[in-house]
Amino acid sequence: MNKKSIKRSCFILGLGMLFLIFGMMPAEAKIDGITGTLTPAGREFNLLAVADYISTADGGPGGAILFWGFTDIGPGGSWWPQYPGPTLIVNQGETVIVRLRVDPSIPMPVSIVFPAHTGVVATGGDPGLLTQEAPNDGSTEVTYTFIASQPGTYTYYSGTRPDLQIEMGLVGTLIVRPAGFDPANPRAYSHPDSAYKREYLFFLSEMDPSIHEAIEFGYFDTVDTTTFWPVYWFINGRTAPDTMDYANVPWLPTQPYNCMPSMKPGEKVLLRIVGGGRDSHPFHTHGNHVRVIARDGRLLQSSPGVGADLSRMEFTVTSVPGQTVDAIFTWTGEKMGWDIYGHTDPTGTGQVGSDCTAPSVEGENIEDHCKPLPVIIPPLQNLTFGGWYSGSPFLGAAGTLPPGEGGLNPNAGFFFMWHSHNENEIVNNNIFPGGMLTMAVVEHPDVEIME
Repeated sequence: MNKKSIKRSCFILGLGMLFLIFGMMPAEAKIDGITGTLTPAGREFNLLAVADYISTADGGPGGAILFWGFTDIGPGGSWWPQYPGPTLIVNQGETVIVRLRVDPSIPMPVSIVFPAHTGVVATGGDPGLLTQEAPNDGSTEVTYTFIASQPGTYTYYSGTRPDLQIEMGLVGTLIVRPAGFDPANPRAYSHPDSAYKREYLFFLSEMDPSIHEAIEFGYFDTVDTTTFWPVYWFINGRTAPDTMDYANVPWLPTQPYNCMPSMKPGEKVLLRIVGGGRDSHPFHTHGNHVRVIARDGRLLQSSPGVGADLSRMEFTVTSVPGQTVDAIFTWTGEKMGWDIYGHTDPTGTGQVGSDCTAPSVEGENIEDHCKPLPVIIPPLQNLTFGGWYSGSPFLGAAGTLPPGEGGLNPNAGFFFMWHSHNENEIVNNNIFPGGMLTMAVVEHPDVEIME
């Protein structure tokens, strides 16, 4: 069995297991990435650019698409190339050292550029248009060194034929933690306006499989990136519904990063949104607006130290190619008009005040405390059930469901679709649903969310 057949079989098995295990697995709330090796010289990363295959949730074309990806070959690295490249996580003020080699499976040299970082020194390899390039001999090493002077979210990508090599997958995210970063009380920047409880990466990209097929069969002269026509759209290298499966599942070895935001009412959730491709992607968060606090690794402030006073609420965040956006999302059930926990008002009047004896819950919108649900729910036989409906309109309360219905929401959370607002981008090669789409879940305060 060849590599493509093996990956196709693993993909089919994984897709089936997704629907079997999704409702039972706990949610996670962290950004996966690598922190390199801390040495006297600085924080070092060892990357290899190599060709392999990724899968899309519809199984096509042919079950696998050729891509070029970076892989971590440092201590503890996986040696699997991945799409997008490994998320590099460093600290403000550190000297960052990235060593790059290129496997012969990639038929041209590769380089790396680090936008928004100044003073990058590149040594080794051959001179290129933008920076030093590593030839595809598997042994020549290029070293890139710079100081991570500013916290924030950044990209890195190949500066060699970027029109082709970014499309092929040689692109990733760099996160710089602020000086004095405290994991127990995290901030994206040094100011309290950037404080958050949980953080998630949204690396948004697209793909034209015809380009990848031409490269796979050696038809380099036929590749015309000006006729680029994507039919697949990704969040963190996966198309829906694979976006919602566990990180690092064995049947998606080259696509280890998932994206399914989980939170509790009232928590601040940091979204690190990266425009990783060549198209703009309007990313929409159902459930509430998000507050954009930073762009391209710079807090939106009128003068240093005043905080994100130029931040703005967005219904849909426009993800510009090459740009990064940091945004804070919070959900409390505000203006729902009813008590999300189903607390009882003994008077039956639906008023808040001394007549309501039920205690409030952390994160609850107090203005709606004890207000009853304003509608009468019809009998079960008159309802249509989604897979994420718990049988109850109240958070953390599971109700009656007909046999075979529901099953994807064992904790009785509230689910919202987060997706591209370009409707053609929430498909897999014109098959809906798919593409740049995931679900976000608000869990009851008593539910454990894995860190």
